[in-house]
Amino acid sequence: EIGPGNGALTKELKKLNTQIIAFEIDKDTEPYLKMLVNERTKIIYEDFLLTDIYQHLSNIKYNNLFIVGNLPYYITTPIINRIIGLNLNESTLTIMVQKEVGERFLAKPHQKEYGYITVILNYWYKVEKIIDVSKNNFYPVPKVDSMVVKLTRKNTPNINYEKFTKTVKDSFQFKRKNIKNNLKYYNQKQLENILNKHNLTLSNRAEDLDLDTFIDLSKNL
Repeated sequence: EIGPGNGALTKELKKLNTQIIAFEIDKDTEPYLKMLVNERTKIIYEDFLLTDIYQHLSNIKYNNLFIVGNLPYYITTPIINRIIGLNLNESTLTIMVQKEVGERFLAKPHQKEYGYITVILNYWYKVEKIIDVSKNNFYPVPKVDSMVVKLTRKNTPNINYEKFTKTVKDSFQFKRKNIKNNLKYYNQKQLENILNKHNLTLSNRAEDLDLDTFIDLSKNL
């Protein structure tokens, strides 16, 4: 679990009688969390973005790894990028995020919410919305509503991931510009041929391209 806070979710997870490792950066929560600690529940008071995850998992035998958390809105993307980079091969990643961020994760081509993070997440995961959560469920009441999303790992294509991410990032660098302009330093003839194969042209914007098109571009440009 990432960011257990005062342990509201941790208490529910304990009912599953499974092994829990929770990472909490705020030591002020210790009076609440220490009551939950036992041989199957461990609290690590370290920054999830900096801690050695492999070390904490090395002493535990498990068949499936599930990551859960109510993520701080301002570091949602860095946390997800870290999980992807660690290649933990988790079964699912179930997180509560700002509703606007969740809509970005779930966006489809041609929608304004569709962007770089949408494509990257869909490369690694099947993305599902679980439920909307009103801001009125929290105290103090925040300014925004939330959403719980479930990301299920899927088999990823055998491609150069670094090249793929660069192609996607370059394509979205100026959202209002078309692919021709955003990828002007790429081979334009090759670019046009690949786009035409997917019923697209150089005048399309990145938000018009689906995951398969981006994979094709990264493999063949």
